[in-house]
Order: sequence, then structure tokens, then C-alpha cells
Amino acid sequence: MSSLSIWHWLIVLLIAVLIFGTKRLGSIGTDLGGAVKGFRKAMSDADDEDPKQLKQQQADAEFSETRQKDSSGKQSG
Repeated sequence: MSSLSIWHWLIVLLIAVLIFGTKRLGSIGTDLGGAVKGFRKAMSDADDEDPKQLKQQQADAEFSETRQKDSSGKQSG
């Protein structure tokens, strides 16, 4: 009994349906599918971005952080 057969999985599925109901299982499946789809889209978008654009965005972020630190130091001092 090293692996579970199809009958074991069917019994587990039946118990899950009895506990949660088909409506809740369907909504969980829909939410999980949407999350996976969003993750894949984000990963493909990140792969498609231009390295120069990424460097510019990083430089812009660092500049913003520097300005925020400078302005907060002036206000408190």
C-alpha cells in the first residue's frame, strides 16, 4: 500500500463534497484558478519588460526614497 489508488481519491473527494458542499468547492476552485492565472500573467509580464526600463524604474524609486528621507528630515528638524 505504497500509493493511493483511484478509489482512495474518490472517497476523499466524496468526503470533501459532503463536508464543504459543491458550491464552496466550486468557488475555491475558481479563486485558486484566478490566482494561478494572475501569477502566470505577472511572471510573463516581468519577463517581457525591457532591462533598460527596469533600471530606469529602479533609479526613479531610489530617487523618490531619497527625496522622502530628505523631506522628512527637514520637517522634524
